[in-house]
Amino acid sequence: MRRRSLLLAAVPAGLVTLAGCGDDKSDSSKAGASPSPSVSSVPPPKIVDGPLPAVTAGRKFGEKPTVAKGSGEPSKNLAVKTLIAGSGRTVAENDFVQADYLGQIWSTGKVFDNSYDRKRPLVIQLAQGSVIDGWRYALAGKKTGSRVEIAVPPTWGYGKEGNAKAGIKGTDTLVFVIDLIDSFNSKSSAKGEPVPQTDAALPKVATNTDGEVPKVTIPKAGPPKKLVSAYVLEGDGPELKADQAVLCQFQGLVWDSGKTFERTYGSGRLSQFGLEQMQQAVKGLAQGLTGKKVGSRVLIVIPPELGYGDNPPSGGVIEKGSTLVFTVDILAAM
Repeated sequence: MRRRSLLLAAVPAGLVTLAGCGDDKSDSSKAGASPSPSVSSVPPPKIVDGPLPAVTAGRKFGEKPTVAKGSGEPSKNLAVKTLIAGSGRTVAENDFVQADYLGQIWSTGKVFDNSYDRKRPLVIQLAQGSVIDGWRYALAGKKTGSRVEIAVPPTWGYGKEGNAKAGIKGTDTLVFVIDLIDSFNSKSSAKGEPVPQTDAALPKVATNTDGEVPKVTIPKAGPPKKLVSAYVLEGDGPELKADQAVLCQFQGLVWDSGKTFERTYGSGRLSQFGLEQMQQAVKGLAQGLTGKKVGSRVLIVIPPELGYGDNPPSGGVIEKGSTLVFTVDILAAM
């Protein structure tokens, strides 16, 4: 039987595989009606060019758009139009996407949610059960840097139940304008600039950016007594705040034995967790990531009192009083 994730055991909404998504600190939970999980057995939609209402203001990528009310009856199919064609990575189903978006109701023009005002793009997985099917089918195959407008009938939106909290009825077609900022999958790595690793008392971490596990060489000497958090690759993104969640690649090792107790690199999955949650599990990991820049690879050495202390997970390689070594590629922040 597959061993349960050590971090997941302590943070039930923590680690997320590429088959599902569910961190309650993501931006989608803060919005009343962001494209939240939708599990359905309906067949894929037919994708058509329209009709779609006009974007009347905020027409540039990254600008908050203003969208006209829908005119006439919307299509019963999924209407999709690329307003701005990007030239970045092609998005595939099961990828995570980072996007700004605005959503409104076709018939009334009422905006029920947008990420532009929050100034925190949404990071969500294009997988069944993670996002409404309209997003999943409309965005697959699009390139990052694109602005896409879609009209989603109830079948591929919130279904016959609608979303009462957001004022969405089960008969409402929804209009979204989506700016695809970036995308990530299990082969993603940090892309920052290498930082010299000159301290012989600390582990040395490889700087490969091919999505493969970076080699970690731990010194023969004893571990540091205090928390260490240092850049291996320094990105140029915003600094992580303590109330944010992170999408990342990571590996965790035990200092004394050098054994790996968990990793996402090369496993076909990514990790997503809130830093506030992680404070309750591996405090040193949360503290070590806070303030670090998105796009970075970070080495974090965690003394026992900020790790698992005298209560390590059972059945693994972590023992009482173990110092832990993490490398974390910060792909995105929410």
